[in-house]
Amino acid sequence: MKYLNHDVVFREFPDEVTLAINLTGCPNRCPGCHSPALQEDAGDELTETRLAALVEGRERLITCVGFMGGDARPEEVIRLAAYVKLRWPWLRTGWYSGRSVTPPSLGLSSLDYLKLGPYVAARGPLDRPTTNQRLYRLYGDGRREDLTPRFWNNA
Repeated sequence: MKYLNHDVVFREFPDEVTLAINLTGCPNRCPGCHSPALQEDAGDELTETRLAALVEGRERLITCVGFMGGDARPEEVIRLAAYVKLRWPWLRTGWYSGRSVTPPSLGLSSLDYLKLGPYVAARGPLDRPTTNQRLYRLYGDGRREDLTPRFWNNA
């Protein structure tokens, strides 16, 4: 799995300071995609060593590591999220997926947040009440809390 770039961001996951890592090779090809460069097979491999280099020095500034994309290799997203939890147990993890559902066999226990849904231009992004996308807070007992309405207050 490759990544193109990263940044520290404040809006992708509510109440979190997130190291957002933009993953490439997106297979979804959503019409009107805001990040078409992420559809390409570009960037550097996101290994555990590289992920550690991105987090180290920021691990006390950030509260979350967000994997933005990765739908071509969801198992790898989950594996790297588990690595984050093992190495920095105080950090939360999130995944922005453009799929409507995750594969049934995919365990999500290493994630605290999950965004689901392709971008549909007519419905708008997460900050529009008409959006088809949803951002969930995941809990260890299997519950999902829909946090999407929190984006609407800031639009």
